[in-house]
Amino acid sequence: MAFEFFRDRQHAGRVLAQKLADHAGRTDVIVLALPRGGMPVAYEVARALHAPLDVLVVRKLGVPGHEEYAMGAIAGGGERVLDSEIVRDLGIGARAVDEVVRAEERELERREHAYRGERPAPDLRGRVVILVDDGLATGATMRVAVRAVRRQAPASIVVAAPVASPEACELLRSEVDEVVCAEVPASFLGVGRWYLDFSQTSDEEVCSLLEKSARRRPRHLRRTPA
Repeated sequence: MAFEFFRDRQHAGRVLAQKLADHAGRTDVIVLALPRGGMPVAYEVARALHAPLDVLVVRKLGVPGHEEYAMGAIAGGGERVLDSEIVRDLGIGARAVDEVVRAEERELERREHAYRGERPAPDLRGRVVILVDDGLATGATMRVAVRAVRRQAPASIVVAAPVASPEACELLRSEVDEVVCAEVPASFLGVGRWYLDFSQTSDEEVCSLLEKSARRRPRHLRRTPA
């Protein structure tokens, strides 16, 4: 089967939005991006669904010396997922894990302030939360995002990504109400493999898209949960 290559994250977001069309126009839906790379994708999804857009900052815990390889992830509120099998197999000591966690906690706090400032986090109680990233490799980062959202008693959680590994999809299906992926190639080979342009998303772009989405959303569709 031929799989689609995405021109960039914006194109990927528009393709993904078509898979989520059943959620369009609902006042109980909110789209949460996993920044930074998930924001351009999530912006297109939120625009197509006429839904509000916000961020959920999550940080990957990279293996020391091989930071691109995740051994877990953290989110705000102390939520943490650690792959004990990877830690054990690679012989990563508790002190090394703690050093990575502390460094990523500092970066998480910095990004929270940069993206949100004094603006409060959205109330997710009773809402349909669509969590969006630009791709799912191991699923570790998305898993900790799901757990952070679950603590806030949403009506349901939808995980959405333009491309994902079969293993990540299978893992997440047991933890959320719905997993929506535009492409699930058997030979995954990394998220960036499926984008013609996979250049880094900046903090400035994240903030700009949040502001643009807030200006776009009609006042009568803005909803403050009870």
